[in-house]
Amino acid sequence: MKKILTSGIALLAAGVMGATSAQAETLRLLTWGGYAPENVIELFEAETGHTVEVTKSNNEEMVAKLRATNGGGFDLAQPSQDRIAGAQAEFDIYKPIDLSKIDESQFITSMLEATKGNTTYNDEIYGVPHVWGTSGLVVNKAEAGDVKDYLDLCDDSVAGKVSYRLKRPTLIGFAFSMGLDPFAAYNDEEAYKDILAKVEDKLIECKPNVKTYWGGGDEIKNLLRSGEVVAAMAWDTGGWSLNEDNADITFVAPEAGALGWIDTFVLPKRGRADEAAYAWINFVMQPEIAAMITNSAGNFTASKGGDEGVDEALKVRYQESFPPEAVDNIKWYPTVPANLETLEGAVLDRVKAAN
Repeated sequence: MKKILTSGIALLAAGVMGATSAQAETLRLLTWGGYAPENVIELFEAETGHTVEVTKSNNEEMVAKLRATNGGGFDLAQPSQDRIAGAQAEFDIYKPIDLSKIDESQFITSMLEATKGNTTYNDEIYGVPHVWGTSGLVVNKAEAGDVKDYLDLCDDSVAGKVSYRLKRPTLIGFAFSMGLDPFAAYNDEEAYKDILAKVEDKLIECKPNVKTYWGGGDEIKNLLRSGEVVAAMAWDTGGWSLNEDNADITFVAPEAGALGWIDTFVLPKRGRADEAAYAWINFVMQPEIAAMITNSAGNFTASKGGDEGVDEALKVRYQESFPPEAVDNIKWYPTVPANLETLEGAVLDRVKAAN
């Protein structure tokens, strides 16, 4: 822990974490399970003098809690990036991030810039990235070594041994693999309809390759374990979990880009401990601290170098799946316009019904 404490003290000395020059505060943190483990809280409190009170929640509850209090009750919250700009426009529950109080050098640049863009409202930035994850391909490389992109699931070499969900990620992933940009068309309904029509045709054409459309995480894991399925669209953590038992199976970031979610840091509008909030952000983005959070939560963070200190086996799996160019190629989910869900649902229903 000496290294961690030393690096934290260096940040304090540099003026990034201002707890030494301000009165200690109580940080009321609204977050997900695993994102604020007790060992990290203890180090933070010892180093800064601030104290931390954690309330565990999820996206829907976070927005509901902050909406009910007009942005009060908490000093730092962690909704996903697609729950920020829209919620701010509708409910006015956040306040802008003061980037001068954040050590941006600690963040993976592509993730920081993507989150800035996706959480901007009225030219103000409301979020910075923390924990992230992706969906992409989980492949048995011994049986389906040529599957490197979503469209490869339609190849004759894996006929009858493919699985994916009839959900939005499948539509989005296939679109990117076909050279289309569905996210760029989110605010142009006619353009999005055109993309969906092309993806629908491809999914119907690909249907003979599909063993089954999986519904739950345990289901797809069992299909891959048994060998009934050799290539699937699924989550990164699921692929790494399977790799523990079978070295041939692992997560592959598709050539068109894995589809990524990011849980962020935002400041509730009526939070009263901004000093402690910024101190926490800078503290947990240190690579050594970030590794402790990954070991707790199971997902990686946007901390530059944060993968180095995690459990050795998980680090190897992550680095094999995500070389730096694959990280920079992740397609991050933006806010989804409400009317798109109906369009997507109709497409998925037709794919399911097709012979």
